Amino acid sequence: MIVGGVQWEQRLRRLEQGLRTLPDKPEESPQAALRALWFLAAGTRLSVQAAAERQPPQLDAAQLQALDAWIDRRLQGEPLAYLLERQGFMGLELLCGPVALIPRRETEMLGQAAVALLREAAQSGHEPCCIDVCCGSGNLALAVAHAVPTARVHASDLSPQALQLAAANVARLGLQSRVQLHEGDLLAPFDGAQWSASVDLLLSAPPYISSARMEALPSEIISHEPAMAFDGGPFGIDMLMRLLRRAPRLLRAGGWLCVEVGLGQGPAMGRLARGDARYSEVRMVLDEQGNERVLLARRAAAGSDA
Repeated sequence: MIVGGVQWEQRLRRLEQGLRTLPDKPEESPQAALRALWFLAAGTRLSVQAAAERQPPQLDAAQLQALDAWIDRRLQGEPLAYLLERQGFMGLELLCGPVALIPRRETEMLGQAAVALLREAAQSGHEPCCIDVCCGSGNLALAVAHAVPTARVHASDLSPQALQLAAANVARLGLQSRVQLHEGDLLAPFDGAQWSASVDLLLSAPPYISSARMEALPSEIISHEPAMAFDGGPFGIDMLMRLLRRAPRLLRAGGWLCVEVGLGQGPAMGRLARGDARYSEVRMVLDEQGNERVLLARRAAAGSDA
């Protein structure tokens, strides 16, 4: 039994005294961090979520020294997911690295809403088509493909490095036959006529932090995670506005735009969507505090285009 032993308790106290976790990473506690880093020192890379399900092994003197070095790096502000090179998302164990945003639990609200909508589309008998833009490590695209086996999923990102990570995750999960990656800015990879009115679900967790607020982000974020994954322009809604304007061309009648929005952005984005005749229905998904964090907008019949 390792948990509760002297070696464990000494290191747990270090983390309890020095670790400052971010509210958008609620899965990390001092004990959860220690468990995952303990496995890392033993030579096994596991996400915090996966490490919680296993009994930590015995460590020898050299491994305990390595553990202390990993703890030092975490206390100096390196994100735990980057140290582990793993992050859990909607039950999937994904590769993680500094070329892409660390998947957040709050984004699982978006993923769960997308899965529910895509399952509805699959009931019609055809293979539903989903596009995930700003895909990063591929977490949303892969969660959707894993949960809806008949779905055809396309994922795009502007960063070739992020797409390399996404490709590694696609291969890791064995989803190469149903998940295709595209490089380009937002919807640019889908400009061809073959994409017009063909998509059942357009999905995105885009950058939505205003440029002015970027410097105020915690150093754990701004010093380690890619800035382009956060910077949403002067008001934080540049990408959201572009998606709202351009999505109807791609969506089939009854198809859905499904996007994550920042704190405080939901009411304004909802009003904009409801004022656009190309959308026949708008829903908002609330977090546990009652904040509107996911916008769902349904494509109206083509005859309603403005």
